[in-house]
Amino acid sequence: MVSLTPSAQYRLMIRARVDDGHGTLAALTAAVGQAGGVVDAIDLVQSLPEGSLRDLMVDAAGKDHWTEILAAMDAVPGVEVIDTTDRTFLLHVGGKIEQHNKHPLTSRDDLSMVYTPGVARVCLAIAEDPAKAFQYTIKRNTVAVVSDGTAVLGLGDLGPEAAMPVMEGKACLFKEFAGVDAFPICLATRDTDEIVETVKRIAPAFGGINLEDISAPRCFEIEERLQEELDIPVFHDDQHGTAVVVMAALLNATKLTGRNLEDLRVLIVGLGAAGIAVTKIMLEAGVSQIVGADSQGAVHVNRADYLDGSMTSVKRWFAEVTNPECLQGAPADVIDGADLLIGVSGARAVPAEALARMNDDAMVFAMANPNPEVDPEEAGPYVRIMATGRSDYPNQINNVLCFPGIFRGALDVRAPRITEAMKMAAARAIADIVPDEELREDYIIPSVFNRDVAPAVAEAVAEEARLDGTALAGQGVGFAAGDAPMTAAHGMGALTADGHLDGAR
Repeated sequence: MVSLTPSAQYRLMIRARVDDGHGTLAALTAAVGQAGGVVDAIDLVQSLPEGSLRDLMVDAAGKDHWTEILAAMDAVPGVEVIDTTDRTFLLHVGGKIEQHNKHPLTSRDDLSMVYTPGVARVCLAIAEDPAKAFQYTIKRNTVAVVSDGTAVLGLGDLGPEAAMPVMEGKACLFKEFAGVDAFPICLATRDTDEIVETVKRIAPAFGGINLEDISAPRCFEIEERLQEELDIPVFHDDQHGTAVVVMAALLNATKLTGRNLEDLRVLIVGLGAAGIAVTKIMLEAGVSQIVGADSQGAVHVNRADYLDGSMTSVKRWFAEVTNPECLQGAPADVIDGADLLIGVSGARAVPAEALARMNDDAMVFAMANPNPEVDPEEAGPYVRIMATGRSDYPNQINNVLCFPGIFRGALDVRAPRITEAMKMAAARAIADIVPDEELREDYIIPSVFNRDVAPAVAEAVAEEARLDGTALAGQGVGFAAGDAPMTAAHGMGALTADGHLDGAR
């Protein structure tokens, strides 16, 4: 019997021939349950002279678990397993996204406007004023999801082809939660200069760039250079999306436990892209007592790799702004007196018993997927608030709460970049979705399926852009400054060369 929790990611469709004798189907479902599986649905496929053909949807805890479940089913008298289908792989067959036309092409007139000769007039209008690409092309609502496949999920360097399912999934989430059209761009290079140059060359077609699954420390330089050289927002979600959602959870967790951000003592386990970004947003919010640990232990200015110059520049920065006491050792050695543990590293990085040395009402955000830094069940006796990156535990800290709304807001006002103030505004918007009267230990962050989140984040980001003067468009989605969409309200009149009614601007 496996001990891990069954999950939809290991959902198996099992086709079986079942005798219709009394109790056979009940015995079958009982056998699945005794093997640790969860039966989600049973469908009748065909009635047979000797029984019936049925499809069972069964969630398991892993591929090895499937073998146990199938063996248990085969052991039931009157049951024969015929075939199995991995539902996750089936969902990915042929990819998860496709292109659709917005306007039907049913006549020569349609063709003459969508393509030649009519399209030439639009091309000339954009050539005269390139900003009109935001009004008359997909640029106004389109994001490139760019990866080189060097840090795919928690799996590591898998290459660009293997990164595609993740980038397609990201595109699905953009569309589903914020109506943003996103396209996966997986690059066959790991060279920083080549990635920067490639993204710059494709940027004219996009309104924003979402960097994804690029290994540290290259991801920091790539993002910084692109932010400097492009006039559209560039956002590395592994860094900032994680940071925003962590901050949202923290705002509500501190409210629930009666703490102030300025007084928190925080231990961060894992100092890759996410760990560094989480540190930056916490410093911005007023948290000052931070200790971080990487694979070599706590980071500080007296550590050997800092002194000999071999520490990366990003971690050198971290050493200089955190851990002034120069605490040393593994995470379990420097956890004493911490109010909050943030895990962005790997499975079981912290022994559960070490949590007993944290302050009362301890908060633990253990976000490694699929297996967190500390097991939630084992952590239970020691903490008041527990959050993970998993959907099968309460308080799921997931970037989908952030990036669709952030890009929606930035695109809506044509913000050229996403600032620290916008990120904090997004975090507050996410936190505010949970009303004070509903806050509790297992509900500090809204569900990823809460449809109020993305619009709230988008409006908060757009408003912050208006306040700081970076918004280039005030009304509508992606319109050039001063432009307005052409509507029936304009009445009849002569059209200018670029399709505007005279006086509409």
